[in-house]
Amino acid sequence: MTGRIRIIGGQWRGRKLDVPDRPGLRPTGDRARETLFNWLQAEVPAAHCLDLFAGTGALGLEAASRGAARVVLVERDRALAAALKAVAGGWPGGDAIEVVQADARAWLERAEGPWDLAFVDPPFEAGLHAATLGALEREGLLSQDAVVYVESAARDAPPLPEGWERRWTLRRDKSLGEVRMQLWQRSGEAAGTSDGSRV
Repeated sequence: MTGRIRIIGGQWRGRKLDVPDRPGLRPTGDRARETLFNWLQAEVPAAHCLDLFAGTGALGLEAASRGAARVVLVERDRALAAALKAVAGGWPGGDAIEVVQADARAWLERAEGPWDLAFVDPPFEAGLHAATLGALEREGLLSQDAVVYVESAARDAPPLPEGWERRWTLRRDKSLGEVRMQLWQRSGEAAGTSDGSRV
């Protein structure tokens, strides 16, 4: 065990999550999650969310804590998935959470939508960003005004599928410590809640 992190908002605020010693496991920190969920405060309530490469589940559980209607945590590692199932079964209100032990890209090929919000935060060095984002674009998987959060190493912009920037609008782009945080929304649909500016 390498430590613990806490849920920072909503009904589970202050609850702790264990961070086991696993290769590539790098939970999104408190400050980054606070920034992200400030960006998403209008989108999360009643949303259907995907937390791909869930790890400790920090992003998906934060969304569930703040009122998401449904959250699916997809995690390939058997031990991490078991720990997530224990959390979902033990926390009050955890019935909104489903845990799937699977490879995220393979699971997306058979998943049914629509989903309103997807968190894409794979191990930075694994080269999974572009393929995962491409898989999310399968027809019917995301809702018309879906939002996708992408986390990558601060020193590099995440690799994107060909033509992604023609189909999606970059609403937010911020480097915080060792991570780069980007929030994307389908082009033409980003009305009302954001001016599309970078912060």
